[in-house]
Amino acid sequence: MRAAVLHRPGPVAGSPLAIEEVERPRPGAGEVLLRVKACGVCRTDLHIAEGELAARRSPVIPGHQIVGEVVEAPLSGPAVGTRVGVSWLGGTDGTCRYCAHDMENLCDAPTFTGYDADGGYAGYAAARADFVYPLPEGLSDLDAAPLLCAGIIGFRSLRVAGVEPGERVGLYGFGASAHLAIAVLRAWGCEVYVATRGAGHRALAGSLGAAWVGAERDRPPVELDRAVTFAPSGDVVVAALASLRKGGVVAINAIHLDRIPQFDYDSLLWGERQMRSVANMTRADARDFLTVAAQIGLRPLVTVFPLDEANQALQAVKGDAINGAAVIVP
Repeated sequence: MRAAVLHRPGPVAGSPLAIEEVERPRPGAGEVLLRVKACGVCRTDLHIAEGELAARRSPVIPGHQIVGEVVEAPLSGPAVGTRVGVSWLGGTDGTCRYCAHDMENLCDAPTFTGYDADGGYAGYAAARADFVYPLPEGLSDLDAAPLLCAGIIGFRSLRVAGVEPGERVGLYGFGASAHLAIAVLRAWGCEVYVATRGAGHRALAGSLGAAWVGAERDRPPVELDRAVTFAPSGDVVVAALASLRKGGVVAINAIHLDRIPQFDYDSLLWGERQMRSVANMTRADARDFLTVAAQIGLRPLVTVFPLDEANQALQAVKGDAINGAAVIVP
């Protein structure tokens, strides 16, 4: 099968993925084999490709927003022919204190798709049968792929921030995840305030119903109840914190953050304001979000890339050259 393989991390401008023929994966015990129909491109893939996340498997096939058709399955798994999704969290140990207390996103020994195990930038992929999700019929392959990480983790971010219906919520950065989160917030009757770089992203936010749109460090005209940061920038975190009311929460949706600059505690954090990190997701988050997505008719904005252009897809995501999400189709 053809696959985009990362042998050595490097700048995406240098096209670190090699498009080559590799052996089709052989599913292990408790795994399914999927024929990949689409795979979303995530900023975490950038961190892996460029080495900002230390390599844990080399070589590795990236990609963790996989839509696939089951072609082999264990007796306890989904039926052959079922269309399923795979996300970033590819497995947990099921025995650590976090798994035992319904916090599997914090598992001590997790497996991540496209990082610890080969992912979906390929014709086929293997995945644990208990970590795949049947997909609603109303979602096409291209619709479903960006939901499987960008959508799920954005949904979890709203939960971590404690968003309640009708609140004022800030979104800092407006890429693949935020443009899905705004649809959920609008369905919950929230006022959404977007701060992001790039005129195209600001125009998109306005077209999707944001009550206010500004540059990444601009301050909204009202105090926010909650905020979620999607950019891997400490400066953006401080900007979001500066916009909160007392008792408000900033959820930091970034697996990698460049730094947290010094800030004034008395004016920015005092008053029981909070900063919380968002770590991975749970299977319950995935199931709940896919249900919500189907209910509200969520349709991502998608730019399609063939597998042979996987490097160009990473470059487009890094350069904010597209609105919405990039999806690779083998």
